[in-house]
Amino acid sequence: MASRKTEVKNAGAASASVNGKPKESKETNSKESNGSKVPPQQPPTKNPNGIPDYRLEQLPFHTEGEWKDGHYHYIVVGDTTAPPPPLRPSKYLTREQSIDIYRLMITNRRMEDALERMYKQSKVIGGLYLSLGQEATSVASAYALGKDDWLGPMIRNQGSMIVKGYKPRDTMMQYMAKGGSPTRGRESGSHYGDAKKLNVIAPISHLGDSISVCAGVALGARIQGKNIACLAYIGDGGQSTGPTYEGFNFAAVQRLGVVLVVEHNLWAYSTPVELQFACKDLADRSLGYGVPGVIVDGTDANQVYDATHEAVQRAYRGEGASFIEAKLMRMKGHAMHDAATYVPPEVKEYWKRRDPILRMEQYLIGRGWLTVEEAKKIQADVDAFMEEERAFAEASPMPDPAEAGTDVYFDNATDIPLKYGDVRVQNANASAKLAESSATTHYK
Repeated sequence: MASRKTEVKNAGAASASVNGKPKESKETNSKESNGSKVPPQQPPTKNPNGIPDYRLEQLPFHTEGEWKDGHYHYIVVGDTTAPPPPLRPSKYLTREQSIDIYRLMITNRRMEDALERMYKQSKVIGGLYLSLGQEATSVASAYALGKDDWLGPMIRNQGSMIVKGYKPRDTMMQYMAKGGSPTRGRESGSHYGDAKKLNVIAPISHLGDSISVCAGVALGARIQGKNIACLAYIGDGGQSTGPTYEGFNFAAVQRLGVVLVVEHNLWAYSTPVELQFACKDLADRSLGYGVPGVIVDGTDANQVYDATHEAVQRAYRGEGASFIEAKLMRMKGHAMHDAATYVPPEVKEYWKRRDPILRMEQYLIGRGWLTVEEAKKIQADVDAFMEEERAFAEASPMPDPAEAGTDVYFDNATDIPLKYGDVRVQNANASAKLAESSATTHYK
């Protein structure tokens, strides 16, 4: 299945990918693809622990809890009226790539809009998890990957899966448990992947466990002689789990190319982060892992792409893992059954003004890379495309009940081919006496 990076074409905007991989832009190039100069870069600030912070604003408020009239609720302390800053110009993205990311973010949102309508029509089987407000983090981070790299998404990273090659119809059929879905109706919801072609690990419900799988994939590739990047995601609540630490610590120690994006979306389900962890910036934890850490605005696609691009390049050079904290807001509840009434209205309004798609659109128009008419054309093209995808998914048949018992368990007799080449091992001295293992010595 081909990459979806250029699935929806825009008149006047050239393709930004070559064989499914974004065109490389030279890091030292001072000219954009249209000949204009790269805008001056404002250097990042540093937090109290020296972590680079690329955001152009700091969150001016926090949440506290209080009892009132026998009920516990949350209040906001600070100012929530500030307007959003402009996007930070990308050091690497070309005009064509930036427009492509804008198009893909719209595709992500329109797909989820369609899924929400299907859910309310009782066409979705099971729960539905939406990423409103998080499209820039999912799309721009995955856009930095190459064709040989891997993706370890969470339930809300459906935009990253579109970038990697899934069609919206695949996700729609999956949520409706249709026979043509990626799991052919044997699983509903977001738990699907493709290890053969797209290099996507199916999301794991146990938060943090995907990180260990990504580390294993990166290790397997290195044994085959190739350094790759494995992009994994975790939320601000999920990063507190043991598996998150164990998996990422292993990647750090073994210098594996795991790029961990921590989506700091302010709420661990219904718990504000102030009651979830004591540190202010989760990127501080990169110091404990011994890996580079950065903080970015998760609603700024340019910041997300640049940070991920640099982390991916580190992985290619064999320099190991990277930690990216993306600060943003989950604009919907944990799932469709959660109305998120625990979030104060003024907090929602603050982040609504920081809509990642609207900000990207304003950035492109302000740079002269897109006109208002061209933006409307892109939106119309995506709407027409999404209607075709929805119609296809809804018309697809349910799975054949007679095949319910097939393809449930993996056949251990299946030969799994190597993806990157022959396994490379050092030649051992055959005449050397094998030492006893520590376990054997211990039990003597």
